[in-house]
Amino acid sequence: MSTAKTMGAAEAPPKKSKGLMIKLLAGATLIGAGGGVAYGLMLQGVIGSAAEVKEDKNPKFVRKGEADPYAPVGEGHGEGAAAQDVDGEGGEPYRTSYYSFNDEFTSNLRESGHFVQLSLAASTNYDGRVLLWLKKHELAIRSAILIVLADTSEEEAYSVVGKEKLQKRLTDAINKVLVTNEGFGGVKAVYFKSFIVQ
Repeated sequence: MSTAKTMGAAEAPPKKSKGLMIKLLAGATLIGAGGGVAYGLMLQGVIGSAAEVKEDKNPKFVRKGEADPYAPVGEGHGEGAAAQDVDGEGGEPYRTSYYSFNDEFTSNLRESGHFVQLSLAASTNYDGRVLLWLKKHELAIRSAILIVLADTSEEEAYSVVGKEKLQKRLTDAINKVLVTNEGFGGVKAVYFKSFIVQ
């Protein structure tokens, strides 16, 4: 009799563990199904914040040969205008566009009786919005450029290395103005069209 009771007692725990295992599996299945439903609702935009799935509205790189939807409209161009803008096959994969500042910049040099007078242009590989923003914020950009020029020493203005550093500082200053005002920089480099120290 005692062996029958012992066997009966030994058989009872597996039945309880099977029942517990079934309950755990059912609970996990319900949790998984609930998570799947929640995920599906998030994808459809029914739940969750709209800010989580935010479209990137920043300027995009423009590959050579692609149309730029934000290209500035040229002034005074006739019928063959498109033929003037032909991209080469080599070099960078992205189109380079330039913005030329109309007026010259003149500033005293730091701790010097001399001054610098120069003309500038800026380049970008992004779409035409960057060019439009350069024009739109030219006043603030001019101010930033003059501040950088006033902080340039005479030695920097005369040396090649100094001029290269000045180009980098001017690029950074222009991008800072664009980021502050539009949330995006996009200027790749600044070029000297003329550079005179007097």
